[in-house]
Amino acid sequence: MTETDQNPTVVNVEPPAAGDNPPARQAAGGEQAAGAAPVAPPRQDVGIRRVRMTISRVDPLSALKLSFLISVGIGIMIVISAIILWFVLDAMHVWARIENLLVTLNSEPLLELGQFMEFGRVVSFAVVVGVIEVVLLTLFGTVMALLYNVVAMLVGGLYITVTDE
Repeated sequence: MTETDQNPTVVNVEPPAAGDNPPARQAAGGEQAAGAAPVAPPRQDVGIRRVRMTISRVDPLSALKLSFLISVGIGIMIVISAIILWFVLDAMHVWARIENLLVTLNSEPLLELGQFMEFGRVVSFAVVVGVIEVVLLTLFGTVMALLYNVVAMLVGGLYITVTDE
């Protein structure tokens, strides 16, 4: 067998008009194949397809869940960053210098202020800030979803173009 025998080429001919006899297909060698089944033309890539869509409504419950999860992540980052910052400042002996400064000033109210910079109190404060942040951001995300739904009813929503490559 030769290389040309292994890969025969079929040439497609345009479909006949109504009432005409169908034309015969031709093989690569110019021979006509009588009664050959029609072969679909090879699929051609159409390129990038673009679809224009509208975001007309945001489900408030899904916005609540998403904003809760994101705010919990931010709250965890607040606590961890407060812990890291406290350890960095402690390694630089900043807390000892502040305590020495307060002793030098010899003021009783200022010495009590230095007690708030203990590790446990700093972490507790960061946790309280994180919990407040979780509640506020969750409420904010849900209210923004409801507000978006009201505005989308008035103006039709947000138009986006999605491309399929």
